[in-house]
Amino acid sequence: MALNHIRGGVRLLFGQIRPHVVSTNQPAARHATQSSPATESPTVENESVNPTFKNRNPRNLERMALAIKDRGWKTTWPHRQFYHRLMFSRSQQHVTAEVFSCTSTVDPVLSCSTKEWALKKQLPSTNCVAACQAVGAVLAERCKRAGITRMVYREIPWTYRSDGVQSFRTAMKDGGIILSEPRRKYIDRP
Repeated sequence: MALNHIRGGVRLLFGQIRPHVVSTNQPAARHATQSSPATESPTVENESVNPTFKNRNPRNLERMALAIKDRGWKTTWPHRQFYHRLMFSRSQQHVTAEVFSCTSTVDPVLSCSTKEWALKKQLPSTNCVAACQAVGAVLAERCKRAGITRMVYREIPWTYRSDGVQSFRTAMKDGGIILSEPRRKYIDRP
């Protein structure tokens, strides 16, 4: 009885229940567990809109094609007008694909290579067309998990027609990655 009285006092203190009179013919435990709906009305402070807004997800502007792309110099190759760029390279021993962000052109955001043991043990050769396709499929899955679905991919023209590059591109497209970015939208500011 005393414990229920203390529990009821604590709930009353925190505003969970309204004060009520305990009748003698009903048990006290039932009254301690009863709660009432909140009768407070919304205040004007909750209805006002904050005039300043801080974007906590900068990738949101990229998806809407509103983020600024660095134009760089016209003589720079490859150009720097991208949000994410895909680089694919083949050596005599390995196949490597990397995704770079516009803010960091030195360190890749995501990468996949036949140097990785999990991929290498599944392939008969680490530089064949099947290896290019496997790297494309694995990188597409990693990009989707990271939330990157669009990126720029421009291969050197004389290597573009090779079977390995074409199988890599089709594996990326089949994985749900779009290999082009939307044109940047310009908004007039008053």
